[in-house]
Amino acid sequence: MKYDVIIIGAGPGGIFAAYELMQKNEKLKVAVFEAGHELSKRRCPIDGEKIKSCISCKSCSIMSGFGGAGAFSDGKYNITNDFGGTLYEYIGKKKALELMHYIDEINLRYGGEGTKLYTTAGTRFKTVCIQHDLHLLDASVRHLGTDINYIVLENLYNYLRERVDFYFDTPVVSVEHIDGGYEIICKDKRYECVDCVISVGRSGSKWMEKVCRELQIPTSSNRVDIGVRVELPAEVFAHLTDELYESKIVYRTEKYGDRVRTFCMNPKGAVVNENTNGIITVNGHSYEDPAKQTENTNFALLVAKHFSEPFKDSNGYGESIARLSNLLGGGVIVQRFGDLIRGRRSTPSRIEEAFITPTLNATPGDLSLVLPKRILDGIIEMLYALDKVAPGTANDDTLLYGVEVKFYNMEVEVNERLESKYKGLYIIGDGSGITHSLSHASASGVYVARNIAANYM
Repeated sequence: MKYDVIIIGAGPGGIFAAYELMQKNEKLKVAVFEAGHELSKRRCPIDGEKIKSCISCKSCSIMSGFGGAGAFSDGKYNITNDFGGTLYEYIGKKKALELMHYIDEINLRYGGEGTKLYTTAGTRFKTVCIQHDLHLLDASVRHLGTDINYIVLENLYNYLRERVDFYFDTPVVSVEHIDGGYEIICKDKRYECVDCVISVGRSGSKWMEKVCRELQIPTSSNRVDIGVRVELPAEVFAHLTDELYESKIVYRTEKYGDRVRTFCMNPKGAVVNENTNGIITVNGHSYEDPAKQTENTNFALLVAKHFSEPFKDSNGYGESIARLSNLLGGGVIVQRFGDLIRGRRSTPSRIEEAFITPTLNATPGDLSLVLPKRILDGIIEMLYALDKVAPGTANDDTLLYGVEVKFYNMEVEVNERLESKYKGLYIIGDGSGITHSLSHASASGVYVARNIAANYM
């Protein structure tokens, strides 16, 4: 089979690359290869009753499939250059913002109409945060919700399936550079294309490293973010989430000078398991539909660790900590903040007696046996700092789930077109190490698609 363009990965980068290619030139022969399932077949078996914890499916429906790891996220599209990646360093700040607004327009057109666009512009909370040595980052945030996000993806898929060849449950083994283009090697078949777009997301980090080694594409060491997911009564953060929905707050610790940040805030949401390369970590979801909302709000507190020579395996470091949590708790561990401060493990009875009902069935335990002291000290400092702007954050019954790890790909060397040293081989999205968000990954897909389409004019 020969194609003009083959896209590897059906996450946001791959989806919007395919979409924009069809907008620019419907005659292009395009295929999308995805290791996971199509959208309608993505089902996590955890039901909270018969199956209460991760059973390590061959293909994790939370992390893989059409829509990528973001398919069951709470559908937050942050329109900003202040966080979410460094795409602007390659294509310029103005172009990056233009593309993110374009993505927003598409999402509204395909089912997101009526959802709210939040903004930090003019908010009084910025002043309140600064007064307590906390720093609120600027952004506009479109919140689709997990439910509306699914509808948008479903509508996009229905549009694309008539125009693009999709190969689901078809992992790509390797990519080879050949005369006139590229050969995509799967388990039992080979496919050829002129242009190849790789958009494998964070879950494809190990595969991406393998491809870069085989093709001798230069990479540089990246970071890993390690921390916990905090769950507390929704009322505690209501004054922030009602106005801003997603508040990205950064704090520099007094003890070590490390930066701790809030991430992925889910008002009235639920804490969920996440399976990355067989390691069980934690994440959060939230819904636009009031009937699906909970009484709790959850968000991550993350400490970014950057490594220098001679250490090169930042993801391996994060994996080792997550594996330790899995070893001690059989998966995710949950601990009351009060128990952590008192130096004791949480027990089932202590969790049951708390004035908050956990939304995830996790193993009560002791996070101090898992997280490095420096990281844990930073998280504790941040909780006390947040308590000043959101009183109740540092209550004894605040729940901490661990560990949450955000794995980042090695940053792949690409040019201003997001093209590798091989002409026609583009590496985009979170798999490139350049983007770290739905909006940035989607924008990178559109940007590359326009460059490719221009070659066929």
